[in-house]
Amino acid sequence: MKKIAWVTDSTAYLDQELKNHPDVYQVPMTIVLDDVEYLDGKDLTAEELYKRLKTVKTPPKTSQPPVGAFMELYEHLEKEYDMVFSVLISSKLSGTVASSVQAAQAVNIPVITFDSKILTYPLTSLLKKGISLAEQGASIDEIKEKLETIRDSNETFVMIGSLEQLHRSGRMSGVQFYLGSMLSIKPIISIEDGELKTKEKVRSDKKAREKIFDLLKSSHDKHRIEEVYILYGLHKEQADEWQSQLEEIFPDIRFLSCPIGAVIGVHAGEHTIGISWNNANS
Repeated sequence: MKKIAWVTDSTAYLDQELKNHPDVYQVPMTIVLDDVEYLDGKDLTAEELYKRLKTVKTPPKTSQPPVGAFMELYEHLEKEYDMVFSVLISSKLSGTVASSVQAAQAVNIPVITFDSKILTYPLTSLLKKGISLAEQGASIDEIKEKLETIRDSNETFVMIGSLEQLHRSGRMSGVQFYLGSMLSIKPIISIEDGELKTKEKVRSDKKAREKIFDLLKSSHDKHRIEEVYILYGLHKEQADEWQSQLEEIFPDIRFLSCPIGAVIGVHAGEHTIGISWNNANS
């Protein structure tokens, strides 16, 4: 069996199991606040970020890990592993996949760069599934094929916590921001084929939540969903409230509550909340 190093970026949420896993490595993204660069998860926690966002003078920015960061890691992994399997944030949301692909061409170890077409805990779930399949003896081609099936069945719906931050970070036009603010519109954002899309526009948090719950019900009726991820910004109590409501409606689904992290928080805001699931049986 080949010895595989598993690599991801810092938009993936690493629980204790993954943090302690000897073969899992994480490459940090960069957050820029008032022209000062911070490595996500190393120099700045999500809590610190949200506090700083209230006082920054210029729009905050994020950037993918440079090619050199991947090269340095891959060269280090050459000594101990037979190959690298990198599961990374959607290529339509970040240049991280491109950085990994470029670095892979300059090193001697084989590298598979897998575009998750997603981010945060749904990305983590793909990483975990890949590790599990490898431990069961699946071939690299089988792992890729299974992860692609799960990835392509994903549905994610989010209530953005701050239209202003989405606008300031360049993810929403001035017209959209103005109209949303003036009319108190709450857009429900979906991630489809790796891209952010506006799924619905509603007038209140309550209506947005009801709509998202209805979308889950529709998928559950068709696919019998086993596991759902509740994704939240800074306020876990809101995620806990959603979880208790969802568990009452869907007692046969397992719900996991997961923070979205600092990089996504730059764009989405601390009050962001949503849910994500895979329709393919994992």
